[in-house]
Amino acid sequence: MITAGWPLLRSVLGGVDPERAHDMTISALESVPMRAAPPDDPRLAVEAFGLRFPNPVGLAAGFDKDGRVPDPLLRMGFGFVEVGSITPKAQPGNPKPRIFRLPEAKGVINRLGFNNAGHQAALTRLSQRAGRPGIVGVNVGANKDALDRAADYAAGVRAFSTFASYLTINISSPNTPGLRDLQARDALDDLLARVMEAREEARIRRPVLLKLAPDLALDDLDDAVEVALARGVDGLIVSNTTITRPPGLTDAAMAEAGGLSGAPLFRRATWMLAQTARRTEGRVPLVGVGGVDSAETALAKLRAGASLVQLYTAMTYNGPGLIGEIKTGLLAAMEREAAPSITDFIGRDRDAIAAEGPG
Repeated sequence: MITAGWPLLRSVLGGVDPERAHDMTISALESVPMRAAPPDDPRLAVEAFGLRFPNPVGLAAGFDKDGRVPDPLLRMGFGFVEVGSITPKAQPGNPKPRIFRLPEAKGVINRLGFNNAGHQAALTRLSQRAGRPGIVGVNVGANKDALDRAADYAAGVRAFSTFASYLTINISSPNTPGLRDLQARDALDDLLARVMEAREEARIRRPVLLKLAPDLALDDLDDAVEVALARGVDGLIVSNTTITRPPGLTDAAMAEAGGLSGAPLFRRATWMLAQTARRTEGRVPLVGVGGVDSAETALAKLRAGASLVQLYTAMTYNGPGLIGEIKTGLLAAMEREAAPSITDFIGRDRDAIAAEGPG
């Protein structure tokens, strides 16, 4: 089993090029049987976007770009898995090397550029799991060479509405030139109008989430939240990777261009989450992403206003056993504070975290 053999696997993968190590991990998940994690304590359940999540700990997009292994990942104990980003046409992404480990900081820099096999390949795989349990979201993107990127997102909503539990509109990756410009008020309004129209045209009406960057100015965040709420988005994911570089990091790879994820992103992403929670005031659920590597950091996201959390980079360093550790730690926190449900923590420290600044 991959979980039991993680220390040996990590020692092997640690000496391999990061992208090659990732490909090897996906291949292992496709071929090695996974024992299902124990059922979740009912106190960890969360209802959001019209879905019931068995626990609030999800896998962020980027790990399973083509929907190859959502079921093995769910068996590891995740409450939900998000696959993608998936673009209409297959594309190779940016030139290699394009993933860089920051082991001292427990972070990663990537400039992958939406490398994926396209809609049809992912649809073929996801259609094969139709009827299986488990929440699997699909994160949709736009092709780098698209003349009408909003049309690509609308196409993703139409394509995956049958098989996705929810859909994420990813306009916040820093690795496709000009993509983040879609977060500006007028561009975002046009994009979401077309996306929500596509959602209404689809055979099954799925929740639509919008994923934001952690580098937005607060005035731009005001605009993005206002437009998203006006257009009926069902939730917001905060946040994607950052193009900023926190002071004090010494890893040699810090000079590489791309989006920074992992522990160095935690404070900025959590601050942006709290700022978003102040603006939404509970009108839509939020998903907190960026630097979740323990029960403490997951709990901080909930206290900042998230209903759910996602992780990815921490799995690189801590392995799949981290999922169970976080859930156990969340239950322990509930016992300490006599909280009957994990949802009792949501937003408790929102204003205090928002006042701390991004670091």
